[in-house]
Amino acid sequence: MRTPRDNGQGGMDIRRHVHLDAVGGIAGDMFVAAMLDALPDLEARVRADLAAVLPVAAGRIDITRGTSGGLAVRRFALVSPVDRDDPPRGHAHDHRHDHGHPRGPVDGARPSAPVGYDDIVALIRAAPLAPGSAEAALGILRRLGEAESRVHGVPLSAVHFHEIADWDSLADVTAAGSIIAALGEATWSVSDLPRGGGRVRTRHGLLPVPAPATTLLLEGFRLVDDGVAGERVTPTGAAILAHLVDADARAPVSARLLASGLGAGTRELPGMPNILRAMVHDIAARPLPTRDAVFVVAFDVDDMTGEEIGHAAERLRATPGVFDLALAAHLGKKSRPLTTFRLLVDPARRDEVVDLCLVETSTIGVRWHMAERRVLDRRAETAAGSGGSLRLKAVTRPDGSVTRKVEADDIGRLDGLAARRRMAHLMERNHDD
Repeated sequence: MRTPRDNGQGGMDIRRHVHLDAVGGIAGDMFVAAMLDALPDLEARVRADLAAVLPVAAGRIDITRGTSGGLAVRRFALVSPVDRDDPPRGHAHDHRHDHGHPRGPVDGARPSAPVGYDDIVALIRAAPLAPGSAEAALGILRRLGEAESRVHGVPLSAVHFHEIADWDSLADVTAAGSIIAALGEATWSVSDLPRGGGRVRTRHGLLPVPAPATTLLLEGFRLVDDGVAGERVTPTGAAILAHLVDADARAPVSARLLASGLGAGTRELPGMPNILRAMVHDIAARPLPTRDAVFVVAFDVDDMTGEEIGHAAERLRATPGVFDLALAAHLGKKSRPLTTFRLLVDPARRDEVVDLCLVETSTIGVRWHMAERRVLDRRAETAAGSGGSLRLKAVTRPDGSVTRKVEADDIGRLDGLAARRRMAHLMERNHDD
């Protein structure tokens, strides 16, 4: 497996974007396992940070290989002293995050983990962690704490965690923080998240899935019902996403894939592997700035008046993410006149632009495809004309020649076609290099 190269200073000489595919869902241990499967060089750092936070009696970190749905995966778990002869525990979706049940020690040899927000913060801050690890871990913890604060109506300082009331979950948060810090300025995105279903047992009784704190943390993210019940996103998994991911972020349209990894839970899901996939991209490897990718969005209408078409076109043209819009007249079925709308759209805005097309026009279907384009770099210039200052767009052609074009709005101030053509010709020729 190829992995990003280290630049010798603790970072990597690329611009990374990590996309998470939540096939089975996401929990803290699944996130850690997927990232370590993709970037095994980070394991030593993660183990050192965990050793700095967890007492020896809390247990042993196990990073193991296994399978889920026939796929080779990694699993991450903290094995308690009495469980060392048993298989390591992993995320099973009705798992160790008990949503309201504080856990006591597994046995007399395993000390209780702190449960108060301030106590956990103090523990992490006091530990000699690698640069950035504490800040990232505390960022995740704060997201979780703020959600619990809202759920229970208490100040953050009064929050007592029940989802993170054991060393296992503290290990997840610390390891996730270590990985996030190691990746520095990486950007992140996540697929649509499985909603799950059913009930989870808490000290407040049976509650619907996702649990209350998880629901708050997932605000803004896209949820889908894939027909598989159970808790698919845990509070810690949701807190990691809330800390890392802009809910509107999507996987890069064009990037070089550097590495991928699969992290798994222990529960078997019907018809699918219980995995989280991490894909590490180099977005610096995308085409040069003069090249990019756009979506070409098109549709036809044959039952709108010219006035209605004009209004719709202007609204669509003014929509953020629409680079250009063109209209073309054709003859459609039964020789009826029809108008084709063709838009160039920012990939990040495609869905909202398509929705607007279906609202602003009478069409009942929209088609699209991705296209690469090359755009010459433009620079703005001004020139003095008889009607005042005029703005020009200047571009350098591949052969080194420079061409200019007067802004249409400025030249439009002149009266008469002949005057406009004469002024445009004069301005554009006089300013050639």
